[in-house]
Amino acid sequence: MEAIEEQHNFKSYLKKKFTGTGDSIFFAARFFKEVFRGRFQWQEFLNQCYMIGYKSVPLIGLTGFIMGLVLTLQSRPSLAEFGAESLLPGMVSNSLVIEIGPVITALICAGNIGSRIGAELGSMKVTEQIDAMEVSAINPYKYLVVTRVLATTFMIPVLVIYTDAIGFFGGYVAMNIHSDISFFHFFSAALAKVYFTDIIPALTKSVFFGFAIGIIGCYKGYRVTGGTESVGRAANSAVVAASLAVFVIDMIAVQITDLFQKHG
Repeated sequence: MEAIEEQHNFKSYLKKKFTGTGDSIFFAARFFKEVFRGRFQWQEFLNQCYMIGYKSVPLIGLTGFIMGLVLTLQSRPSLAEFGAESLLPGMVSNSLVIEIGPVITALICAGNIGSRIGAELGSMKVTEQIDAMEVSAINPYKYLVVTRVLATTFMIPVLVIYTDAIGFFGGYVAMNIHSDISFFHFFSAALAKVYFTDIIPALTKSVFFGFAIGIIGCYKGYRVTGGTESVGRAANSAVVAASLAVFVIDMIAVQITDLFQKHG
């Protein structure tokens, strides 16, 4: 009897997971349909760009500065041991632009922005504000989801560029703790090792990071069921799922970039 009950529970679990996966795929597919349909909500889009971009600048800037500072301080002794301290600016810039900057920025945004979107839409769902928009002949998906997903898709690459720039400055400050190097010389040496073929893949995967964070946060909030306690679960679930998506996208992007470099 217990074995039959366990088998039934396992089947119910699988059914729930497959149903949820299919629902999320249809939710994401609807975005591409709605984005080209009807009048675009420019005011809400710009408002979300402000909330996602400008409001994240202090946290992103502090993180970028610390990344550049710590990366330089930790790498300097190893390079100095071999008399290759002059290579430090180029190593720091490559690390920040290609991998550390995009991934860390996306993870911070997954926690900061993904949770905010999930909680915001979740609270609107449980208080029936989304249902009220539908009754008022307003397309809530177009107004709430499309604008937020496009805002995250657009602003995450901008924040990544900002993080890299602040990270360079953090590296410059760290270099001057143990040596004396001019601002112009440091940035010239750092930018000399950053190539166009490094920037494009980094910004491209940042676009996918932004889309994943936005669509996951919106899905978790839009599909909230139950009372107000489910809003917190939706926000937490959005952070976990978005962070996991960032790592998966980064893994795929690295493999694709490596493949193109081998055949380029």
